[in-house]
Amino acid sequence: MKKSLSWANSLDWFMALLALVAGLAVLQTFVVGKHYIIPSILLVVTVLLGNLAWYGLSRTNWAKRVNFWCGFLLTAHGLFALFWSKRYREVLGDQFEVICLALTLLFFGLTWMYAKQNRLFVKA
Repeated sequence: MKKSLSWANSLDWFMALLALVAGLAVLQTFVVGKHYIIPSILLVVTVLLGNLAWYGLSRTNWAKRVNFWCGFLLTAHGLFALFWSKRYREVLGDQFEVICLALTLLFFGLTWMYAKQNRLFVKA
């Protein structure tokens, strides 16, 4: 059995962190914001992310592949934002390139190591 905190579980733990943040957003919009429809939609996202994290940490192949593609899309989003984003550039100002490039490289590294450690593209 592999260690829980390793490159092979990096995107699984990232999904778990996103599920936790989404769960807190559900509570905030329901309790503080007094909304009822928005928390229901956020709850669906929370359950999906939580299941991806749970089954990924349980070493289920389909969840590992879905988490890989989520990491790939986050990396692509960061790369596209680096060249074409107007909103993020306005919000972050002069630090935009440094922050966006660092996050893009971080997600690229996590996704690359995740696929390599889990042997996602090697014939069994």
